[in-house]
Amino acid sequence: MPGFVLLVRERSDGDPAMRYGITVTKKIGGAVIRNRMKRRFRVLARELLPVHGVPGADHVLIGREGGIERDFTLLRAELEKALLKVMARPVGDAPNRPRRSSKGKKGISSASERPGQESGQ
Repeated sequence: MPGFVLLVRERSDGDPAMRYGITVTKKIGGAVIRNRMKRRFRVLARELLPVHGVPGADHVLIGREGGIERDFTLLRAELEKALLKVMARPVGDAPNRPRRSSKGKKGISSASERPGQESGQ
C-alpha cells in the first residue's frame, strides 16, 4: 500500500496551471511528523507535477500511515506511477462508482418522491 492517496480533478476553467494540495491527519502523528511528511510531499510535487501532472487540474496528496517511514525514492516512484496511471486514463473518465440512493433514508425525500406534490409548487 502506498504512503499516500492521490486525487486529481480537472477544473475545466481553461487555465492550464497545475495546482496541488497536501493534507495529513492527526491520526498519522504529532505536528513534527505531519510537517515532515508534508515537506516530503511538497518536494515530490514540485519535482514530478511539471513533468507528469495533469494540466488544468488540482492534485491532492493525502498522507497515509506508512508514508513517513517509507524511503524517499520509493515515494517518488509511487507518485510517478500514480501520475502516469492518471495520465493514461481518458479525459473526463472517472472510475465507476454506484450512486447512493436517497430512498430508504428517514426524513430525506425530494419533491419528486413525495406523493401528491408536483415540482414547482
